[in-house]
Amino acid sequence: MEFDWHNSPFSMDGSLTPQLIEESFEDPFMVRLLPDTPRFSVQARFFNLGRSASGLGVFSVFRTNGKVIRVICARPFVQEEEFFYQRKMNKALLV
Repeated sequence: MEFDWHNSPFSMDGSLTPQLIEESFEDPFMVRLLPDTPRFSVQARFFNLGRSASGLGVFSVFRTNGKVIRVICARPFVQEEEFFYQRKMNKALLV
């Protein structure tokens, strides 16, 4: 898939780069979620939790048309996301 970085709706704070964010989408253990709240029902937005090649955990909110991914927001994992990601990864490894 391609990423649309033109006129990004958020500013990179220096801890994340487009490359790190793209790598988190290639993580074989990434977790993608479709939120089930009315707030996101107008336009389908998804959550992605994945690790970059360097091991940095990245939480992203994005939209896609099936061909192009548009990242709306991205930041490093917080403690709860790290725990959730690890739990999902461990579960996947046990299957």
